[in-house]
Amino acid sequence: MALFKRKTQIDDDLGFGNQPVTANQRLMNADGSSNIKRIGLPLFRTADTYNWLISMSWKKFLLIILVVYLLVNMLFALIYVGIGIEHLQGATGITPRDHFFDAFFFSAQTISTVGYGHISPDGFMTSCVAAFESMLGLLAFALATGLLYGRFSRPNAKVIYSEKMVIAPYKEGKGLMFRLANLRNNQLIEIEVQVVFSYNETVNGKVSRRFYPLELERSKIGLLTLSWTVVHPIDEHSPIFQKTAQDLADAEVEILVLLKAFDDTFSQTVHTRTSYRDEDILQDAKFSNIFSKDSTGRTNIDLSRIGATESSGSGDAVKDA
Repeated sequence: MALFKRKTQIDDDLGFGNQPVTANQRLMNADGSSNIKRIGLPLFRTADTYNWLISMSWKKFLLIILVVYLLVNMLFALIYVGIGIEHLQGATGITPRDHFFDAFFFSAQTISTVGYGHISPDGFMTSCVAAFESMLGLLAFALATGLLYGRFSRPNAKVIYSEKMVIAPYKEGKGLMFRLANLRNNQLIEIEVQVVFSYNETVNGKVSRRFYPLELERSKIGLLTLSWTVVHPIDEHSPIFQKTAQDLADAEVEILVLLKAFDDTFSQTVHTRTSYRDEDILQDAKFSNIFSKDSTGRTNIDLSRIGATESSGSGDAVKDA
């Protein structure tokens, strides 16, 4: 027997299929990525290299660039030492360690085409290696420049969401709410949000995953200047009407949030996603006020408190858009 009832089910299941969730695993991670582990793929996939380098974090990207740079120079340093340190004119090192560092810094000068002139190649083999390294350096730095440009120019939305959803007073009843805001100083216009309710359902002894759209108080706004509290009214048409926290946990409920907006800076449409599990829903709570006025009367918004909540008393929960 179905625990949740809705008139309209999404025909497109968002690509997650109808396999039931087990062990309370997410369909979508909080950062918007799919919680899917892909197996059976080849170890080296050059087709994904560009996407991997573009989408990874800046810390990891810069670390990879540094490690590759050091490894390449160490490799060429070993080659120069193997050919013979005497073929590097100007190398004044005495110990093997000094010889290695002379060759290493010569390699760093060659690969970047700086060439200070203190050390120069002498001999056919050493000159060939230096010429090849110089060509490799030109190609590598051109590639690194392209990756840097791609990372800086790639449009993406920096939207932050409240860590929790709340069930707060709304009009004559209650509403399921979450809050979001734009982290950047740019303008997001024509913002549209879709909230999808997902749960395990047992029908005729078979468990499958169901997806239903939640009706929102407002699904579109023209401009996101402050914050926006997205509200799903909990009425008799809502799938969570009169449902307890245990009911949501038993069905392993997950609420998917898909946001689309037009970035005025890049003049492109950007997307962002997140999800909330049943344990992320706070009962009888509301979002705290995050607005204040300075001495000039200008409105301040404290984005560090985007997820701040408090116990809901009488009256409506704070709503801002």
